[in-house]
Amino acid sequence: MWDFSVGRSVAIMLRTWPFILLRMIVYFGITLAYVAATGMGAGVGWGVGHIFSEGGPEAAAFYGGLAGFALVSVVVYWVREYILYVVKAGHIAVMVHLVDGRDAPDGQNQIAYARKIVTQRFAEANILFVVDQLVKGAIRAATRLTGGISALLPIPGLEGLVRFINTVIRLSLTYVDEIILGYNIRIGSSSPFETARQGVVLYAQNGTRMVKNAVWLALILWGVTFIIFLFMLAPAGAVVYLMPGQLSGWSFVLAIIFAWALKAALVEPFAIASLMQVYFRAIEGQTPDSRWDARLAEVSHQFRQLKEKATSSFGGRPAGPAPQPGV
Repeated sequence: MWDFSVGRSVAIMLRTWPFILLRMIVYFGITLAYVAATGMGAGVGWGVGHIFSEGGPEAAAFYGGLAGFALVSVVVYWVREYILYVVKAGHIAVMVHLVDGRDAPDGQNQIAYARKIVTQRFAEANILFVVDQLVKGAIRAATRLTGGISALLPIPGLEGLVRFINTVIRLSLTYVDEIILGYNIRIGSSSPFETARQGVVLYAQNGTRMVKNAVWLALILWGVTFIIFLFMLAPAGAVVYLMPGQLSGWSFVLAIIFAWALKAALVEPFAIASLMQVYFRAIEGQTPDSRWDARLAEVSHQFRQLKEKATSSFGGRPAGPAPQPGV
């Protein structure tokens, strides 16, 4: 069915427990910020509603909670570069070593070791963030070129079903950009844009295999996340019960936030470790195909930007082939 080992993915997660712990601290910290800001906003709205609001304190409490929720969302949006740089990229750096069978430090030294690797590859967080955003767009184009499920299901009269399944496929490719980041770290290239370009081309060459595994993995993860959401409804409801006013609808929202935190801390690393196994095995011995490079450049402006930035980083000269892993 799939080409990754569940046991190996779990073993990699256990080996990288410092980053799992860091993820839990970061994402549950964000969750607590949502809870606190929503509760404080509802409390302020409840108080103000007794004095000024025509709709009563309940309506004011709702809008106060909404304002607190929106405020935290804005903050999370602005710190997403830092989270990608410190938490996600560092974790991926260690997982790359473990997938390749190389040694990596245990304990708290693992985080410092990973940070050193990421800093060597990406001098600043904004560089990594730009690479990540360009890769996301290029991956979407590569998936369209491979034909999605229509390449596997060429049956006339099923256009609606094909469109639906292609939507599922697009949603299942959430972590592919992080796999390309892993390839970037694995290669150790002096140009992250050039290595990302090559990684996208290699993904396109193996698109059908990658999509098949991504869909299987997405089905597993969505099932696990839904179960987590159901378990989180009870604590979310207890939190909402302590808030002022009639805010029962917020229990659903907070349950989603709690489930998101657990998913980001525990489920995402499993997905990345699994897809990394598939990708590294698929591209073994391959070189980027110039025909796929040309096709991607035709349909994706993000891919063209990767090429332009790769060329400019080499002083206007085309970059050479990427070095071998571990160099």
